Amino acid sequence: MKLRSLKLALALVTAILFVAGGLYAAAAPDVITMNNPGFKKHKKSIVAFAHAKHANDYKISCGECHHDEQGKPLEALKDGDPVRGCGECHKEFSKLSKADKKMKKAEKVKKYYEKAIHANCVGCHKKVKKGPKKCSECHPKKKKK
Repeated sequence: MKLRSLKLALALVTAILFVAGGLYAAAAPDVITMNNPGFKKHKKSIVAFAHAKHANDYKISCGECHHDEQGKPLEALKDGDPVRGCGECHKEFSKLSKADKKMKKAEKVKKYYEKAIHANCVGCHKKVKKGPKKCSECHPKKKKK
């Protein structure tokens, strides 16, 4: 009886670890819809970020976009590794306050989600002289119904 219970417990623990590991280390989706719930209302259309295209076709390493608390690239990161969403650190989703408008760009990027995303994406596009740089190129006008 004890051996049977031990085998059952071992099988259960193995199954839990297998399922949890699979959920935790799932590959990044091909396209990420940047529909962050931090915004009460989106004023522009939602960006559909072509993650697979950037990673596979353009050969951009994970660390070129994903960084630590000091802004240093997470160089060892690979597809399937867990990452924190941008809004977990860049927590402010509102418009810039009057006081914050006087902040240096780096301070705004550190605090505001929108500033961080735009600095990362548009900054890279400007650096490599490719990709969208204008609002409407990432946020196409919503079609009227």
